[in-house]
Amino acid sequence: MAATVRGHQGIVVLMRFPSLRGPFCRGCGLATVRGMSARTLWQGWWSPLSIVITPITLLLNLGPWRAFRELAAPAAGFRPPLAPGKPLTRRPEAMLFLVPMVLMAVVIPVLLVTGPLTGDDSAGARTLPVGACVHNEGDWSQQDLRVTDCGAPDAQYEVTRRLEQPGDRCGDGEYYADLQYGPGGTTVSCLRAVR
Repeated sequence: MAATVRGHQGIVVLMRFPSLRGPFCRGCGLATVRGMSARTLWQGWWSPLSIVITPITLLLNLGPWRAFRELAAPAAGFRPPLAPGKPLTRRPEAMLFLVPMVLMAVVIPVLLVTGPLTGDDSAGARTLPVGACVHNEGDWSQQDLRVTDCGAPDAQYEVTRRLEQPGDRCGDGEYYADLQYGPGGTTVSCLRAVR
């Protein structure tokens, strides 16, 4: 039976697409599909685009594999057929296919769970509660306000109130916190120097 068996090799920034085309008997066809697919399973993941191309290549080999399985065993020929070898699922290369799958199954949920917990701590504590004390780790044009204990030596400002109505203003000698430190990033907080 005439068929084309395909493979894929990802080489960091390069890729190879080996293929073998020709007439195959049952034994030779199964041996070729299993061999090319096994090499693809361990050589196919090593470039960024290969994450998509490797599964497609393996799926393309399903058609010839089904056709080869339906062929009768070879009866005679000018040379003996290839031994099909172990099925793909019993080869060590199949375990290498599981490595990226397990990594994706484990890493993606871990990132989804830990991402919000370990994100930028300034983003998690943006809203400054009234009465809290803060320390500005930046300058006034690039504020980096961190909540601290009011008795701590690094406490610089106390949040006195929020400007929630149009026309509200901070008192004399008070500073304006950036909008990002108010609820929803839309309200200004007033800061008074602690010392």
